[in-house]
Amino acid sequence: MNDGTVLLPWFVIRQDDDGNRYRVGRFATKAEAQKIADSLDDLGSDQLYSVERLSQNGGGRQ
Repeated sequence: MNDGTVLLPWFVIRQDDDGNRYRVGRFATKAEAQKIADSLDDLGSDQLYSVERLSQNGGGRQ
């Protein structure tokens, strides 16, 4: 059953010290994605974790 809708529109994004950005996970809800981003932040690394929603045209930020 694929009607063209995105089922996992929320990404956790990792940004390293050099500004490089990587998708580290996809989630169905913002709350799920935020929970993972927060838990990764709690590990105490210097990387920045954020949550972004997949845009309608397939890009990362919305």
